[in-house]
Amino acid sequence: MTQPPPPPPNQPPDPQGGFGAPTPPPPQQPEPGYGYPQQAPQPEPGYGYPQQAPQPDPGYGYPQQAPAAPPQQPYGYPAQPPTQPQQPYGAGYQQPAQPPYGYPQQQPYGGYQQPTTAAVPAAAPGGGKKLSAQLQIVIAAVVAVVLIIGAGIWYAGSGDGGGKDDEAKGTAGTSQGTTGGGSGDTKGIGGGGKEKPPANTQAKMTFKVEQPVVPDVTDVTGSWLTDKAYVKTGVNSIVAYDRDKGSVLWTLPLTGQVCGSSRHLTADNKLPILFEATKRVAPRYYQQCTEVGLVDLNAGKLLWSTSVTGGTAGDQKVRFGEVTLSGKTVAAGGSDGGAAFDVANGNPRWKPQANDQNCYDLGYGGGEGLVAVRKCGSYDAQYVMIQNLDPMTGAPVSQFKMPTGVKYAAVVSTKPLVVAADVGDSAGDGSGISDFFSLDEKTGKLKAKITADADQYAGRCRSTKVEACTKVLVGNGRLYVPTEEHEGSTGEYGDETNELIAFDLTTGKTAPEKADAGDKYTLIPLRMDGGNLIAYKEPPYNQGGRIVSIDGGTMKETLLLESPAEKSIHDVEKSFSPDYSEIVYRDGRVFMSDMMLSKPRASASPDDKEYLAVSFSTH
Repeated sequence: MTQPPPPPPNQPPDPQGGFGAPTPPPPQQPEPGYGYPQQAPQPEPGYGYPQQAPQPDPGYGYPQQAPAAPPQQPYGYPAQPPTQPQQPYGAGYQQPAQPPYGYPQQQPYGGYQQPTTAAVPAAAPGGGKKLSAQLQIVIAAVVAVVLIIGAGIWYAGSGDGGGKDDEAKGTAGTSQGTTGGGSGDTKGIGGGGKEKPPANTQAKMTFKVEQPVVPDVTDVTGSWLTDKAYVKTGVNSIVAYDRDKGSVLWTLPLTGQVCGSSRHLTADNKLPILFEATKRVAPRYYQQCTEVGLVDLNAGKLLWSTSVTGGTAGDQKVRFGEVTLSGKTVAAGGSDGGAAFDVANGNPRWKPQANDQNCYDLGYGGGEGLVAVRKCGSYDAQYVMIQNLDPMTGAPVSQFKMPTGVKYAAVVSTKPLVVAADVGDSAGDGSGISDFFSLDEKTGKLKAKITADADQYAGRCRSTKVEACTKVLVGNGRLYVPTEEHEGSTGEYGDETNELIAFDLTTGKTAPEKADAGDKYTLIPLRMDGGNLIAYKEPPYNQGGRIVSIDGGTMKETLLLESPAEKSIHDVEKSFSPDYSEIVYRDGRVFMSDMMLSKPRASASPDDKEYLAVSFSTH
């Protein structure tokens, strides 16, 4: 997976830490394995559970300290679990030959040995040449036999069913589904999206927004769409642009730079944000991120703003690192602790306390539910808890103990509840993902563990942020994950491509359907649209990018928009790398924008002009 750039200079450590309401202290000596007993603790009087500041994380994109791995197999060959005796969680796997790329197999969790299969003939030296027709026929026959032999390992749920008291007992009694394990019946899955193809899918560039001048590296993450406006984080401000013309509709000045924003809006376009209390002044290019506010994106007004004291901050303002929204609750967390506020007026629901030294929150996931990720235990025996909370009170509804070796966890979805983690730093590529965990949000029971080998899958989560996963989507009872780029059908340089794979959240099995990007294109899922997926297809050098709708059941693709292939326009589009840019689409319009600005280079020529945002439209 592509490594993002290092964090900007003179920036504060990536904050972590807590959210939520009071919970009793966790056991001082946690039991081995994962699947902490799921009985929700009873909250104590008062609000806000105390926070202990986490140890600083090197930040997203820094390589993880992974154990030495054995030599890698050719791309697309899924990792095989070890034979007996089973190796510790996160140890390198020995990989026997597997079916060819495009049908990654989820291997059973617990030491299942895949039947030995016939070896596929190796490609002749020379790299870019096609295989002969005869050899392709031989390979196809071998693959068919392999798929028949290898299909159909069912996932068996861990534990013995005890509701909230259920405990996942490590590897005992568990396995994972393999490729083709789905029933193939997609009736009732997919469809129902609002985005429909226009009569003419060929788009034109509608406007460009020039980059503002900044004294140093400045984070401008955040872009949103309303019925009338494209709204983007600016410098000490939030700015709304006419979504067709690009003219400024309104500008909302703030006391300092936006330093966090919610992924979720209210139904009437109200957005929770974090911002700095004062403007940045050289040589200090950041200020404390202490202010929480609610912005009306329709009117361009700051409806309320507030801050809190307490927790490890003592009588100082609590510093926050991320903010989210669930129902009528805004929840913010950071290295000093976590707090929650009423959407209507900003009144606190809870704030950090300073009397619990055993647990602290890593952050929140919002949306349909509110989920806290907590780190508990002594320094040399820490473990991570996933708690599904009541958004109004912060009281835990259920909880799940993550496996040993999990230092951080990210919430992909709160309902259904899906969590990503790098178990034992085994991903080894900074993506933050080695496995996904599908949990029952009502009971806390583990439904399925889905292994996502970092060499095969392109999802990514920021370890120090709870709600910052990209390229992974949840819908239709499935988890959708793109594969990494790999050689296309011709085997020639420049034809690299990828696929979009679906996993069943109940069984953990790979669905038989998949979406192919096609040679020279790369699929990047953006968001769900009903039962469909909206995805961006990153183009080759001589084509425009595409926005497509993919049926979440059949995985069939429908073209919604294609940008111009003209070189001058194409070069602007390609300057917005999907790994480091925001891409939002709605109603025949796609907007691409930067997330990080830097001081202009003294040697830059007029031809090197850079843009904050660009838009393409079929209207």
